[in-house]
Amino acid sequence: MHLLRKVLLNLAVLAVLLVILYCYQTSSNGVHWIVRQPRTQNVTREFVSATLRDVNDSIVELNSTMISDVPLVTTVLPDKLYYNVWCIFTKVGTNSPMKRKFHVFTKSLLTLATVDIAFHVITDDDSRAIAENVVQSVMSTTKKTMKVQYYDVHELAVQLEDIVSVMSPHFSSKPGTYYSDALFFLSLGLHRIAPSDQKVAAMFDADTKFRKDIKELFKEFDHFRKEALFGLAPELTPVYRHVLYLYRSKHAKTIFGEPSHTDGYPGYNSGMVLFNLERLRASSLYEQIVSKDSVDAMTSKYHFKGHLGDQDFYTVLGMERPELIHTIDCGWNRQLCTWWRDRGYSDVFANYSQCDSEVKLWHGNCNTPIPDD
Repeated sequence: MHLLRKVLLNLAVLAVLLVILYCYQTSSNGVHWIVRQPRTQNVTREFVSATLRDVNDSIVELNSTMISDVPLVTTVLPDKLYYNVWCIFTKVGTNSPMKRKFHVFTKSLLTLATVDIAFHVITDDDSRAIAENVVQSVMSTTKKTMKVQYYDVHELAVQLEDIVSVMSPHFSSKPGTYYSDALFFLSLGLHRIAPSDQKVAAMFDADTKFRKDIKELFKEFDHFRKEALFGLAPELTPVYRHVLYLYRSKHAKTIFGEPSHTDGYPGYNSGMVLFNLERLRASSLYEQIVSKDSVDAMTSKYHFKGHLGDQDFYTVLGMERPELIHTIDCGWNRQLCTWWRDRGYSDVFANYSQCDSEVKLWHGNCNTPIPDD
């Protein structure tokens, strides 16, 4: 009996130790372990202690691995979706009216935006400091930030020399001033100079002012036809009625040069342009269209001699290959210029300037004041 009691006592001690071991193994950070039962019943205290030490060491090692190998939340979140906005800001002095216009543009952009903005400013050495001060001031007053990158206009002009040389004879008032010419044609090569990770972008003249969130404008990309490369709003003056005078005299029934509200084609205004950069980079057709032979042929066909830079090219492109341009609501480029009204077109000017859409972006072209709203 004494021997039986001793055996039972030892078995009881062993059972208690096994229960303690099991509880220990299953309680650490919710990690469950599987421990094989020993093949022999001759379990000693030393074996149990060693097993506990091994388990403890394993738990410590596991916890260490989990902490070091699992990345922080900020590193596993996807990159921010930035809305790429481009603007040219050159030849600006400290007291230049363009400084205030740029401030109005930047402030309206950032104030109304509900998305993250990547702001790309094409500038020169003298103007960059002014641009930086304006941007910092706007971010300070609005208490909102955006990613800002500056580009030297001279360097970009060199990269786009081939496009500038083809366009300037047809679309510049005084061809031959290389630097000035380059400024007016940079948008035509934006797909070359924009960082390769940009798939779409928008470019604005600095004399514009937002009245709506730019996020709404970028929704226009969803409506691009599969061939469309650019998005522009119609011209709201009779400038192309004037430029196309010779062509119109030979084609009495043409819609070219007619106002848009009568189903005509008034041309496009480049104060705001959307770019499908991804398609432009892949388009062999576009590369062919901007070649010298192609541009010479198009301008000859339409007897076109312009003076408004890239805007003239977009207008000719819309005549020749309309599928490449998506027409955007005039409210996204509500031009205020009335110059042509007093230059012999007062009788028809209202037909062109008519825009029945809500104003989403003011454009104070021709140095026209923008309403304070």
